[in-house]
Amino acid sequence: MPRLLPPNFTLVNANSRISMANVVGAATGGGIAAGIALFGPEWSLRFGFVIFVAATVLAILLSPAVDSPAAEPITSGLTGSAAEPTRRTNRTSRRFCNLQPGVLHGLRCVMGARLMTGFLTFFLAFLLREQPIANIDGVLLLGIVVAAAGIGNSLGAIAGNLGKNIAPKKIGLAVLCVDVAMAITTAALYSIVSVIALGLVAGLCAQLAKLAYDALVQRDVPEVIRTSVFARSETVFQLCWVLGAGLGISLPLIPQLGFGILALLLAGLLIWTVLAWRFRLATADQPTPE
Repeated sequence: MPRLLPPNFTLVNANSRISMANVVGAATGGGIAAGIALFGPEWSLRFGFVIFVAATVLAILLSPAVDSPAAEPITSGLTGSAAEPTRRTNRTSRRFCNLQPGVLHGLRCVMGARLMTGFLTFFLAFLLREQPIANIDGVLLLGIVVAAAGIGNSLGAIAGNLGKNIAPKKIGLAVLCVDVAMAITTAALYSIVSVIALGLVAGLCAQLAKLAYDALVQRDVPEVIRTSVFARSETVFQLCWVLGAGLGISLPLIPQLGFGILALLLAGLLIWTVLAWRFRLATADQPTPE
């Protein structure tokens, strides 16, 4: 992505457009496949094969700049002790504690979004089944919430594309604040409207936070370790999702209690993020000793 970024275009914009393309492609391909399936299910698979071949051809025709990073370290020809320092440095650089503060800032914001998503997935599933709101079928309402989350995810991609001059760090912090506010609102005003709005906001914020984090990694992490940082980050995000899901399963099915605890956890993460950011700014403003 950083190698092919057009002029006057931010990484958040580019990632947003790719996310929008994913949504449009999935919707279009699914519709076409459903129509072709009328002639037999095998034709849907054949159609998918044609799409795969076409995508492979397009990938081959990508600009040579994709495979020729300017900053790629030259390690070929190095053996023994000469190559070992480079490998050791790369292993050390992958650790989160050695990443740029901006990347860690974005990491915490996505952690909050994934925690919230995992919690809602299980807590709402059990809560709406056991305690329907206004006698509305719990499965139906849960489906509406899931649909709202999907719409929010798509809106997040659109919003990321429109926010051309907003720094990724500010986007991540803003969505974490919105998550906290929405969790508090749902705990205080639990209703059909607040639950559906919560699903919409959760999808929107999760998408925006991930777009901002991807942009920070693509911009601030050296290319030689970027893939590894992405993989480690995704592991942390999945663990946060599991933590949120486990919390949603273990808590009593009391809306005010569940969403209140979620709000406290997100607020704690928000305070941690803000304090870390302020500490970084304060450290940067200190004069360098001669």
